[in-house]
Amino acid sequence: MTDLRLGGLTVECEGEGPAVVMVHGLGGSSNSFQPQIAALEGFMAVRPDLPGAGRSARRPGLPGLAGLIKAVEEAMRLAAVERAHLVGHSMGTLVCQYLAAQRPERVLSLTLFGAILEPPPAARQALRERAETARRDGMAGIAEAVARGSVAAESQARNPVIGAFVRESLMRQDPAGYAGHCEALAACTPAAHAAIRCPTLLVAGGADPVAPVAMAEALAARIAGARLEVLPDVGHWMTMEQPQRSGELLRAHLEAAEGRAAA
Repeated sequence: MTDLRLGGLTVECEGEGPAVVMVHGLGGSSNSFQPQIAALEGFMAVRPDLPGAGRSARRPGLPGLAGLIKAVEEAMRLAAVERAHLVGHSMGTLVCQYLAAQRPERVLSLTLFGAILEPPPAARQALRERAETARRDGMAGIAEAVARGSVAAESQARNPVIGAFVRESLMRQDPAGYAGHCEALAACTPAAHAAIRCPTLLVAGGADPVAPVAMAEALAARIAGARLEVLPDVGHWMTMEQPQRSGELLRAHLEAAEGRAAA
């Protein structure tokens, strides 16, 4: 594994082969996809920490979703990647959707875990309030609430470490960086889905309260040829809650997309 750094942006690169750029969600980091790395043998995994998350510094001059999109493009340049399979979780799926719509020549496929179409009005307000809380009180209360509310009860009962991972991921966030991500997500609008032509897989959790199955179904209907897989009794952190199945689905989709590109 190699760490690449540029202007406060930290990017993990591992393996050799076709590039797979993995974009974490709100409160996540490159570690959100750690359980899937073993499934990527024969590929190069490129995992940026978005600005203001994980080990990457905040960029006050690059606010909103546009700043996150630019950071992923910078991560690709840093890793010398011209074309890539994009993998996203939660907020990261929005970044991937925009890139696939705006830079189709650079995107080989999409795999979207807990995909977001756009936050409903109530969620937008809740995100703005959460941003205020992060700046005022820090991350402890938010981390506890997210770990308790977004991981499925069955997953918590089967393996309490999952909740502990989510809590720690949130606790490690810079409060100002997290607040900025909340506001970026609250202000976002849907991507131009009609422009997305690459093979697309959506993986939804049957018990996901953040990005419910109905949202995934609506998104799948907007992207030509998109396929939806639902994991029963799984919450929003499916890459942790069902790591093996998530890895299997990802691997199969990448192989199919590579086969289609070679045909």
